[in-house]
Amino acid sequence: MSLGKASFSTPLKSVSVDIRRRKLLTLAVVNLPLNQPVLVLNRLWQAVNVCSVRRAVGLLFTGHAQVVYNDDADGFQTFSFGEWQDFSEAEPHPDSIAAVSFRLRIPRVILLLGYDRFPRQEVKFTRHNIFERDKNICQYCGGRFDRRDLNLDHVIPRDRGGPTNWENIVCSCIPCNTRKSNRTPREAGLHLISKPRKPKWRPFIQVSFGVKTHESWKHFIDVAYWNVELGEEKN
Repeated sequence: MSLGKASFSTPLKSVSVDIRRRKLLTLAVVNLPLNQPVLVLNRLWQAVNVCSVRRAVGLLFTGHAQVVYNDDADGFQTFSFGEWQDFSEAEPHPDSIAAVSFRLRIPRVILLLGYDRFPRQEVKFTRHNIFERDKNICQYCGGRFDRRDLNLDHVIPRDRGGPTNWENIVCSCIPCNTRKSNRTPREAGLHLISKPRKPKWRPFIQVSFGVKTHESWKHFIDVAYWNVELGEEKN
């Protein structure tokens, strides 16, 4: 099964659906933060992606996925769309979908029923991701700065043949960058606090830095890992 975009209605647009009770009802999603992240597991219970609430509900509705819910008493349980609807009615929660005739709790983790692959991704080489790798710390003086006060520095200057890659670009505060100028760290009397390296890809989860994770995700991922292809460059 492809992880492509699922077919699901846009907010305030109604669609007719045949649910397990074999009758038609109209579903119109309103007042929902549709871009909240939902963790996606393959059928081997491995985290493989993060999608939006809109996409997750679409996968549930079409029968391609089930909700994974952790009950402290009974452990992990899975719910089909109809079962999740009943559970939502029996145990309402503030984080829910307001539909025409019912409310549906927002799923936080879903399990794909027909997908057992593991998409391999690489960490993109972007300005934003270099800041993330170096944790907004100047690699010469060790100070932590706001990004507006940081530059990206070629350790070996470009006119000396220094490449523009993970191993030759570091965060540098403006004073250190000015001091170094077009010289090597040794020539400028500076020392790197750590050797720049390409972040390691690890086969767990495709999460962008800065994405706020849900408490229920902790059973499946460690977001401290460099395990993702990150988003496009951000200023």
